[in-house]
Amino acid sequence: MTPAPVDSNQQREALLRVLAAATFIIFFQAFMVAPIIPQLAAAFAVSPHETGFIVPAYLIPYGAATLVYGLLADRIGIWRIMAASLCAFALLTALTATAQSIAQMVSWRLLTGLGASGVVPLALVLIGRVFPYERRGRPLGWLFGAMAGGMAFGSTVGAVLEPYIGWRALFIGVGIAGAGALLVLLPYRNLIAGATQPVQGSWKALFQAYGSLFTSPRGQRTYLFVLVNSIFHSGVFTWLGLYFERRYGLGPVGIGLALLGYGVPGFLFGPLIGRAADRFGRGRLLPLGLGLGALAAAALLSNTPLLVAALAVTMLSLGYDMTQPLFAGIVTSLGGQRPGQAMGLNVFMLFTGFGLGSLLFGEVLRMLNFGTALAFFSMVEVVLCLLSFWLFRTEVGTPYRP
Repeated sequence: MTPAPVDSNQQREALLRVLAAATFIIFFQAFMVAPIIPQLAAAFAVSPHETGFIVPAYLIPYGAATLVYGLLADRIGIWRIMAASLCAFALLTALTATAQSIAQMVSWRLLTGLGASGVVPLALVLIGRVFPYERRGRPLGWLFGAMAGGMAFGSTVGAVLEPYIGWRALFIGVGIAGAGALLVLLPYRNLIAGATQPVQGSWKALFQAYGSLFTSPRGQRTYLFVLVNSIFHSGVFTWLGLYFERRYGLGPVGIGLALLGYGVPGFLFGPLIGRAADRFGRGRLLPLGLGLGALAAAALLSNTPLLVAALAVTMLSLGYDMTQPLFAGIVTSLGGQRPGQAMGLNVFMLFTGFGLGSLLFGEVLRMLNFGTALAFFSMVEVVLCLLSFWLFRTEVGTPYRP
């Protein structure tokens, strides 16, 4: 489908930067929580395992709500849904600071996940509408780079600042930043509204469109890989804070510094990875990204020096940056007249996988140990890597020619 025209290339690039900033803030908030699980457990006088439920409490509702937001966006327009969702994110994140128990914290995280999930998926849809497929790698790289940057700085800054300002101030500060992002986005509301038009049709047709996304082998394999790959990455990352505390005896600041490398590759090189995907084909890069993820998890199995473990965290992030953005690029070409649904389903798979991954790893960890959990998750990623050579061989490069 030919993307809808925008007023100018300059406006398009400016909108991209604003969307990247909003994406950064949302992912900063999502990933500042896992590294401070030990501190939250102490604050609420519960076990780290019980506290760990605050991660899937946010991620799983986030993923589920994207299906609804995708439907609504296609029906009543992207701008209305995106603005309402960003407003809900800002308000609910700030209100999380009022939690007085782990049950209240879980409730606020659940509501925030439901409210926040209409921003990033629709930002990805906008990229698919205003950039041609042959040039989507770079802008998608910017958005996923912002996600990676949010992961990196959220996991690091959250862990480093918490001992000094407290976890409540962290949530209030991010809520204020979210409100600021909404104000900055307001001047682009006409551009966003004009880039995509509501899709007419019955609700039955809208729901049938979800089924059609699974009828093609390309859609089936892409969505399945998004789900399983996100289970792997979330499962490993969510518990890295506890891993560094138990294995190396690190405190909050040390954990934050050890996790600093997570997100840095995508933050620095996301657009370059996107350009490479456009030029050489996603089928060539995906097996490499999946293999790097498996190798990173395997590197954490043995009693490696702290520096090597920190480098493995960076490699784990690079594996993510070379897979999920590339899958999203494929999804932008699957939606046809209903791009919101296609990307909503992608983010549903992504965040459902995030939530399931943290739960599954936590359960294996509770019953066994870190070594067994890491070995199991790395083996799953190896299988994905081997399968991807065959299943994504047709995702070849399509150099852009003006």
